[in-house]
Amino acid sequence: MTSTPALPAATILGYPRIGPNRELKKAEESYWAGRSDLAALEETGRALRAATRARLAELGLAGEGAIPESFSWYDQVLDAAVAVGALPSRFADLQGEDGSISLASTFVLARGDEQRPPLEMTKWFDTNYHYLVPEIGPDTAFHLAGDQLVRWVREAAAAGDAVRPVIVGPLTLLLLAKAADDAPEGFDPITRLADLVPVYVELLAALRAAGAAWVQVDEPALSADQRLAPAELSELVAQSTAVLAAAEDRPATLVTTGYGHPEGVLPALLASGVEALHLDLVKGQLPAVVDLAGAGATQLVAGVINGRNIWRAELGTAAARVAELASRLEQAGGTGGVVVGTSTSLQHVPHDVSRETKLPAELRETLAFADQKVAEVVELAGGSVAAGSVDGPLSVARTFAGVQVPAVRERAAAVTAADTERAAFSVRAAAQQEALGLPELPTTTIGSFPQVGEVRKARAAHRAGRIDDAAYTQAMKDEIARVIALQEELGLDVLVHGEPERNDMVQYFAENLEGFATTEHGWVQSYGSRCTRPSILFGDVHRAAPITVDWATYAQSLTQRPVKGMLTGPVTILAWSFVRDDQPLGDTAAQVGLALRDEVADLETAGIGIVQVDEPALRELLPLRKRDHDAYLDWSVASFRLATSGVAEATQIHTHLCYSEFNVVVDAIDALNADVTSIESARSRGEIVEALDPEAFPRGIGPGVWDIHSPRVPSVEEIAEQLTRARAAVGAERLWVNPDCGLKTRGYAETEASLKNLVEATLQVRAAAQEPALV
Repeated sequence: MTSTPALPAATILGYPRIGPNRELKKAEESYWAGRSDLAALEETGRALRAATRARLAELGLAGEGAIPESFSWYDQVLDAAVAVGALPSRFADLQGEDGSISLASTFVLARGDEQRPPLEMTKWFDTNYHYLVPEIGPDTAFHLAGDQLVRWVREAAAAGDAVRPVIVGPLTLLLLAKAADDAPEGFDPITRLADLVPVYVELLAALRAAGAAWVQVDEPALSADQRLAPAELSELVAQSTAVLAAAEDRPATLVTTGYGHPEGVLPALLASGVEALHLDLVKGQLPAVVDLAGAGATQLVAGVINGRNIWRAELGTAAARVAELASRLEQAGGTGGVVVGTSTSLQHVPHDVSRETKLPAELRETLAFADQKVAEVVELAGGSVAAGSVDGPLSVARTFAGVQVPAVRERAAAVTAADTERAAFSVRAAAQQEALGLPELPTTTIGSFPQVGEVRKARAAHRAGRIDDAAYTQAMKDEIARVIALQEELGLDVLVHGEPERNDMVQYFAENLEGFATTEHGWVQSYGSRCTRPSILFGDVHRAAPITVDWATYAQSLTQRPVKGMLTGPVTILAWSFVRDDQPLGDTAAQVGLALRDEVADLETAGIGIVQVDEPALRELLPLRKRDHDAYLDWSVASFRLATSGVAEATQIHTHLCYSEFNVVVDAIDALNADVTSIESARSRGEIVEALDPEAFPRGIGPGVWDIHSPRVPSVEEIAEQLTRARAAVGAERLWVNPDCGLKTRGYAETEASLKNLVEATLQVRAAAQEPALV
């Protein structure tokens, strides 16, 4: 490898790719809907990449390799899988004659088509970003199948910009993958490492030929507990990272390990021969001198600016950590020096806080979005910040009104174990059956229905003051009435009001609870074109007035069938917000749980017999190290039970969980003590059902039978087959029938067709169960 310059003093690991005004989302959805062509979409991508390079240079990232090229059309894990030709056999026809995979074909992998389900989707470590899970088997034919990263390097070079292309590394790709459906039982994708690494060597050579002086290889899987021990992972580092570093024709390589600390693997990474190694010093820790002994000339990138939260950094603490890392590196004999960086990619935060002109000034002054975080990195790298305490605060102090409310703290301190207990489930089940009278295999949905243009326009007009409260309320009631009538027509057993009044399942509650602020432009990518606007939880949380009661009682007044009250749970409200870091998360969760407890009580008093408290993010916040699981599950489960345990035996409590690997937290799901749990199951093709043994999990369960994140309509036969399997596994007396998730993002045509098939499949399975057995 020819010599390259050292990394500059300041860098970041990645930047938001959706655009400040969600340009990527709008262009993709226009293309998918057939309103624009592929050329228009690709032009939007080119413009976004150019704008990002210009903005990062303007903010002070300078020098070869300082600016990462981290753009993605849909997902960075999918990009890596496509680049190396890792296609499941059901998608084999998507490859061109030369083995290439087009952008249009990539979207089929992500979204599926009428004949084929898409790749499974799950959470990226402990974040709210979703990645597409590669499916790899012993016969997966790895080869260099995608050149988009190479083209983007050339594109930047033609504009006079030197970028550092970013790709998910081979270890993380395989450790996050699942065995393909046609793989033999017990097959582990990591066994294909020796076959995969040469393709990465080929890709690095192509990037070098395109003009890349540096490449970034992301290996965050090394910062989480894996199915392999640290010693085994270290050996895999020698078989992958070290092999890449030994290649003659490649760019200088930065390996990143964000989202935690690479415990037990750090010496192997330093010994691999890569030119730079990143360490997350926000979620991770400062390495000991002994662990840095093999650093040699390797540069260390100190990830001291939080890439996952929006609080302005306490720069004195960050400067002290950078200085301490440099000192320890020097003591260990390392000569590469330290670069200032972010803990992770900035894809988890919005673009620019200066656009948030409606936030209170005292709050806005304590915030840093992506652009402000880049500025913090540059300022720290400039050496002008005086070092404080290595173990000091991570963010600046917040002392304005609402941060601490004595009455809220006193109420939380008075909570006892009895506040989280209910009667035995057998007692509750009998009372609920008498009160509700539901049939076997009751059908329902998760909560939201498609949000048509008229609903969104009415909300926007109300916010802008163009219509008054009465007109807005009537518009929402009209939509609720339409949704109730549709569900009755389709034949669903338990109905929902459709949530037309809610812009987002967390933001809606944030707007109605004290201690939160919401943004106008704070969009963050969740997956593909799906973006969320996380609220800002800055203070003590409490409820000033009922939030959902009027909508739920109006919906119930329209039907004799039960209507669910719909709430978002405390863990999910925390997970999908930017949360204060000046007190333990468990304390904040208890405050949210108490606020929701009041709402549940008011719903029950108003005659709502079923209340669903959604916790789709329960698995998401699970710490990456097993030793930390129990402490997290203790407070997360307690906050849910605090919210839901104040009701009578006849009131049925539901919860919903989606898009994560739940098999590892089955015990925690059981500990929530909900009467009915609906859960994502369609994309994973029912894997969770096998873990739900009736003796271990005796309450109601609704494994989703329709993947709503794909536009395809499942057939009656497909749903019936899933229900038959689920019924055999969990028993008819506790099986519910429902989609995987809420229907907000779907259109009414596919929603009606899919729900019609869901109800018909349920009727068929019910009827089949009543047929006498052949003798």
